[in-house]
Amino acid sequence: MASFDYDDAPANSVAPPSSQSQSQPQDAALGYDPNFVPDSVKTFVVHLYRHIREKNVYEIHQMYETSFQTLSERLFKDTPWPSVDAVAHYVDNDHVFCLLYREMWFRHLYARLSPTLKQRIDSWDNYCSLFQVVLHGVVNMQLPNQWLWDMVDEFVYQFQSFCQYRAKMKNKTEQEIALLKQFDQAWNVYGVLNYLQALVERSMIIQILEQEKEGLEQFTATDGYDYSGGSNVLKVLGYFSMVGLLRVHCLLGDYHTGLKCLLPIDITQQGVYTSVIGSHITTIYHYGFANLMLRRYVEAIREFNKILLYIYKTKQYHQKSPQYEQILKKNEQMYALLAISLSLCPQVKLVEETVNSQLREKYGEKMIRMQRYDDEAFAIYDELFSYACPKFITPSAPSFEEPLVNYNQDAYRLQLKLFLYEVKQQQLLSGVRTFLKVYSTISLGKLANYMEVDEPTLRTILLSYKHKTHSVDGDGKIISNADVDFYIDEDMIHVLESKPAKRYGDYFLRQIVKLEGVINDLDRIKLD
Repeated sequence: MASFDYDDAPANSVAPPSSQSQSQPQDAALGYDPNFVPDSVKTFVVHLYRHIREKNVYEIHQMYETSFQTLSERLFKDTPWPSVDAVAHYVDNDHVFCLLYREMWFRHLYARLSPTLKQRIDSWDNYCSLFQVVLHGVVNMQLPNQWLWDMVDEFVYQFQSFCQYRAKMKNKTEQEIALLKQFDQAWNVYGVLNYLQALVERSMIIQILEQEKEGLEQFTATDGYDYSGGSNVLKVLGYFSMVGLLRVHCLLGDYHTGLKCLLPIDITQQGVYTSVIGSHITTIYHYGFANLMLRRYVEAIREFNKILLYIYKTKQYHQKSPQYEQILKKNEQMYALLAISLSLCPQVKLVEETVNSQLREKYGEKMIRMQRYDDEAFAIYDELFSYACPKFITPSAPSFEEPLVNYNQDAYRLQLKLFLYEVKQQQLLSGVRTFLKVYSTISLGKLANYMEVDEPTLRTILLSYKHKTHSVDGDGKIISNADVDFYIDEDMIHVLESKPAKRYGDYFLRQIVKLEGVINDLDRIKLD
């Protein structure tokens, strides 16, 4: 890999002047000149441009992941990067490269500073131009999966951020309101969904994944890269757009549609989505959350368990990654969602011992209180849901009528209300489960007497239990989430308790590790 000199350029080394619509009002106060290009940035863009033209994916990835972060940290910690106009002539004014540079420029701005409304609109325009080129142009380049995932991820994030920003109408200036009215199509929900859907359809990724099952394609085996001299950009963007659609629909509270968008990807297997840690975590987080909200608790528990075990084993390898903090945050959120899932559906046998011990350490006490279904329990459900849920959005345009009000919390409050209503309905079921666990057979009269209700009411409760412990999966089949099931024959309840398969593997692995530790300690002891 080429080495770069990351020292600042001399103060008199200034690029030709250019108009810069991206610059912030406070730039002058920060001493930021959008037209000043340090020597290290010139070197960076020239080499990046060359590697993109040569389809040198390894070098592009190194520069994107390492060099860009290093330069941002050293030169642009509190300011934007130089404007695209200032660097364009170093890269032959290449249109596609300039769009890619602007995409990184805006991403850096969102991460380090607070974008203005005009900058949010400019970023939308840039994404539109970039996706139009990918969809309708000839893009003859290979980009790292990490970068392509970040494009889709940032596109959805900026849409979410814009919706939250627009919903805070109370303190908007007249100028901001005028801009919102003028650019009412910027970050429009239909525009966002249409671009993601267009990338899926144009890439023909669904057909490619189908053909792969028949052994006619090698998409997953090559991590989406094209080793025959073609381009991976459209195919991989189309693939990640399915995850983007799941995320957008979760933000809108439409969980059925979100899961439907993800159906072409088999998440029980390794895939291109697992090749990028951010993609892997985002996919399973939203997949698990959607299943939780649809009462498919077993599926949610199973997937949360797998990803949490994966993070536990691999997080030390990502400590230097720019995504490390986000990995840790999502890790904590998914433990909270797992605590909720197990409290509503006590299927502990689905959870690996390593994950279970971490879970008990974090939420053991709260999970015991959550079983009581009193006011304190509801407060804990509220707390965990609020901490772990996505930042729901209201995608509709605001009312510009006076008085202006903030409505950025409306979507979240609605989802919280629906969730707590579901928890409330589970209250009686916990009592039924407790009694059913004790008996293998019990008469309706006896159980009604224990629960202090009459028999018709008990039948209603048992029917509700059946309903609440069953859900419809993605194929339309009814699946059971119950750890204890039953059937009624005349007036007798017959209980069917699933027996968990014993797992010996974890126990032996832990003992082997302990033994190796003891042997290493013994080896270090010097005998006289």
